[in-house]
Amino acid sequence: MSRHLHIVCLDAPYPLDYGGAVDMYGKIRSLHREGIKIHLHYFDYRDHGNLRELTNYCETIQAYERKLGRKGFSFITPYIVSSRINDKLISDLNQDDHPILLEGIHCAGIIDSIANRQRKILVRLHNDENSYYKKLAEYETNLFKKLYFLNESRLLKKFQAKLPKNCLYVCVSKKDARTFAQKYKLPHVEFLPVFVCWSQVNGDEGVGNFCLYHGNLSVAENEKAACWLLDKVFTKIKVPFVIAGKNPSRRLSKWAHLCQHTCLVADPSEKEINDLVQKAHINILPSFNNTGIKLKMLHALYKGRHCVVNEAAVEGSDLEATCHIGNNANALASIILQLYHQPFGEEEIRLRKKILGDMFDNESHAKKIIAWLY
Repeated sequence: MSRHLHIVCLDAPYPLDYGGAVDMYGKIRSLHREGIKIHLHYFDYRDHGNLRELTNYCETIQAYERKLGRKGFSFITPYIVSSRINDKLISDLNQDDHPILLEGIHCAGIIDSIANRQRKILVRLHNDENSYYKKLAEYETNLFKKLYFLNESRLLKKFQAKLPKNCLYVCVSKKDARTFAQKYKLPHVEFLPVFVCWSQVNGDEGVGNFCLYHGNLSVAENEKAACWLLDKVFTKIKVPFVIAGKNPSRRLSKWAHLCQHTCLVADPSEKEINDLVQKAHINILPSFNNTGIKLKMLHALYKGRHCVVNEAAVEGSDLEATCHIGNNANALASIILQLYHQPFGEEEIRLRKKILGDMFDNESHAKKIIAWLY
């Protein structure tokens, strides 16, 4: 008997140009391999390129318009949720009683509109969004955006406190799982690591010749991390440093080229990012937000050489042994100087294969989801 599943994604799960897309795409591909008939629903509001890749794994694919700007605004519901409450999506889901997987708290606003109250619904929680938006507000310099993030954080706290108790909530980190079980009193919370798109650890042995920070630079937290590295770390040490990512601000672009040993690669392709991660001697990826899991760190661990982070980047991930950890600028500068002429070797590759292989097993994760839903 065929097993069908509706997957509702907060945006297009392809191309793989940010962490959430990697998890969503990996999940779709892995569930398909286990024989699940997938009906994909996603919100079409950004330049996502060609989605033909997804037709290899989905029975049907349906796009919906996200209500941007004033159309999606609500005084009582977070904007990331209210802008994705779509009547056509609700109607399509109510045509049958197949289980539903909702990607992100962003899509959870439709739960109360599902006609069959006994229907299996799994909500994949990518973050404790209340804490995430509070952190975004801390690092935002634009007053309007700061106020938006603070209000969104306030509304998300209220929304998360009222989530339906009969759904299953699956978190990407143990820390977030504890938060939703204890703070928000949800009775059915599980931890399931992210799905990855890298099949094996194959960082090149030997040495590279630069340090790399990469991420979506239009996100205030990522721009803050890049600027902090430029100002607090790479003014102390004259080691070649490359910043790469989408939509950098003019301010960051100018700042990155002030020193002879630092530069910025704007809007690199997926292939260019992969090349940079592999060629760097050190992937340096501090975070100012300790929610969720950092997919760019996993990318570096699977494909790169040395990985240097702070505690916030690895908190709740069980990946501490795979990284070099420093908690302030001086500590990170010292670690970089120690590692810069130290070849990346077979022993570190073996350790990563052991830890990552045990933790990020897509096949095993897909089977857990199937057991929960059928």
